[in-house]
Amino acid sequence: MHDIEPHYQWRDKYIASEDARSPFYERQYNEFQFTQKIYNYYIHPQWDAFGSPTLYAKILYTDYDEGYTIIELLGEWNDALQNDIMFFKRNVIDQLAGFGVNKFLVICDNVLNFHGSDDCYYEEWYEEARDEDGWICFANLLDHVEDEMRITNIHHFVNLGGLFNQLSWRTQKPQNLFLAINLAVEEGETRLLP
Repeated sequence: MHDIEPHYQWRDKYIASEDARSPFYERQYNEFQFTQKIYNYYIHPQWDAFGSPTLYAKILYTDYDEGYTIIELLGEWNDALQNDIMFFKRNVIDQLAGFGVNKFLVICDNVLNFHGSDDCYYEEWYEEARDEDGWICFANLLDHVEDEMRITNIHHFVNLGGLFNQLSWRTQKPQNLFLAINLAVEEGETRLLP
C-alpha cells in the first residue's frame, strides 16, 4: 500500500495544498515518515485524510472557471461502518461546490472495496450538482466495487460502469480528460441504466 502514490504528473498545473479554495490548503507532507494507515497498512504520505479511517483522497486538478474537479481515491470505501460518503461529501465536495465546482470526476482505480449503506448523501450530491447543470462520475471501479454500488442504488445518482471503467486517464491532460467525460455524460452514451 505504501508504494501506491497519488497521480503526480499534473502537479505542474495544480497542487491542492497551494490552492486557497481547496480543503487541503496548506497541508504539510512528511516525505520521510509514513504515519497514515488503512487498517495495519501504511500508505504513501501524499494522500490526504478527510475524516475516514479507511479512505483517502487526492485532488489532482480543479478548474474553478470551468467548474470541475478530478479526485483520486485510495482505500476501502465503507459507508456501512464509517459513513465515508458523509465525510467525503461534507469535508471535500461541499467545500469545492461552495466555489462553483459542479462536475466531479472521481478516479477509483485504488478503491479496493465498497460497503454500502443507503444512498441519501449520493442523492443530495446529485441534486446539488444537477441544479447547477453538473454531474458526478466514478471512473475505473473494480467489478465487485461497482456491483456493490449498484446494489446500494448509487448508479441512479452517479455515472459509472461501461466505458467509464475503461478510462485511460493517466496519459491525458486534465482538460482533455474533462472534455471527454463531459461529452460522454451529456450525451449519455456510456451511462448504464438500471
